[in-house]
Amino acid sequence: MLDVLVIGGGNAALCAALTAREAGATVLMLEASPRAWRGGNSQHTRNLRCMHDEPQDVLIDAYPEEEFWQDLLKVTGGRTDEALARLVIRASSTVRPWMRRHGVHFQPSLSGALHTARTNAFFMGGGKALVNAYYRSAENLGVQVRYEAPVARIELDGERFVAAWVGEERIAARSCVLASGGFESNREWLREAWGRNERGEYPSDQFLIRGTRFNTGTLLRFMLDAGADSVGDPTQAHMVAIDARAPLYDGGICTRIDCVSLGVVVNRDGQRFYDEGEDFWPKRYAIWGRLVAQQPGQTAWSIIDAKAVGRFMPPVFAGTRAQTLPELARALGLPEPEFVRTLQAYNSACRPGSFDHTRLDDCRTEGLSPVKSHWALPIDKPPFTAYALRPGVTFTYLGLRTDETAAVRFGGRASPNLYVAGEMMAGNVLGQGYTAGVGMSIGTAFGRIAGQRAAWSAQGGGVHAAA
Repeated sequence: MLDVLVIGGGNAALCAALTAREAGATVLMLEASPRAWRGGNSQHTRNLRCMHDEPQDVLIDAYPEEEFWQDLLKVTGGRTDEALARLVIRASSTVRPWMRRHGVHFQPSLSGALHTARTNAFFMGGGKALVNAYYRSAENLGVQVRYEAPVARIELDGERFVAAWVGEERIAARSCVLASGGFESNREWLREAWGRNERGEYPSDQFLIRGTRFNTGTLLRFMLDAGADSVGDPTQAHMVAIDARAPLYDGGICTRIDCVSLGVVVNRDGQRFYDEGEDFWPKRYAIWGRLVAQQPGQTAWSIIDAKAVGRFMPPVFAGTRAQTLPELARALGLPEPEFVRTLQAYNSACRPGSFDHTRLDDCRTEGLSPVKSHWALPIDKPPFTAYALRPGVTFTYLGLRTDETAAVRFGGRASPNLYVAGEMMAGNVLGQGYTAGVGMSIGTAFGRIAGQRAAWSAQGGGVHAAA
């Protein structure tokens, strides 16, 4: 019989498969997508957030455990399991040599890449290169991989995994790792989770999916219905304000609009609704999708002037330009009087300071609600540019509750041979919010733990008593 079955094909699944194989287990991976689209959302990533106490090759200065933890604590608003979060943080400090052994190469942070030179190690060639490297290594080690093999259900004997079903085919194994992602590409589930707002709109109908179209949450739903312990809010997700012209699926990182902190954002009524300069963009970019989702029509516009050009990674698509603010309002179809009043009020509220987008500077507004805390410069130098924004969902946070062994839990009891990694359990660490690169940190840490434990279970290990 097969030792370890890994269900999924992204970073967490690959880390689990590689680790289990290194431990001597026979391993089969089942990936729902065709080979050309393999890798789940990991193919769209580009970096890993890493703890380090001193400079390390592509990482400058230091990013110690406590600072990483405080960053995570701030963006989650405390909705995180500290023990599991610290496990991820510590694992991020030691994982890169292992990644290199499996063919992953790193490069320094790119200029304009969200102030991440100190905190994040970038993959040379991006997430697709990482995924391809892992697949090559897995195949060289003898891991079997099957594509276009979605799993709709599994067989359980109490808390014990028995087999998985791909269509009418039954695949038994001594242990199993679930790493098949969230439900972000399941439009019906998103609609169910978000419901209808006070304006009579179904907000999720306007969502774009930055990641893979194959994360439909079929197996997640099965596990929840089967009594697995859950974690997370179904409306919480890694949700970014992206270009409204992005494709419905698989737009990836190139659809993001990174100039929000350099200007103002207005809704359909021409009004601002949140502090654009609250904190560094890597810590706040993933709240803006949710903010836009709460606006009329789930659409907003990022407005900048000529002073901002060159200070952020340019979007793929050109913005709407105009020489005057009234002309810009007309081009966008926004109410001209309110739009102009909003911009004039903002400009008047800006206080002189020393502008520096590389630090939390003293350029702020006074007497304005909402305030702009940093990087507040008047929008007064034409041409003026606007980018239309819509919510872009990367992955959802509803998942399976777990512990430091990565075991799936039923009524508080740990399964002896069923484990979970990646997006299917990220909600244990991410109750809300996001900070750049931490999803890959979670998937890598728990993928390796799940793979190790699954191999151990398959080889006759006893049940670990969770703390």
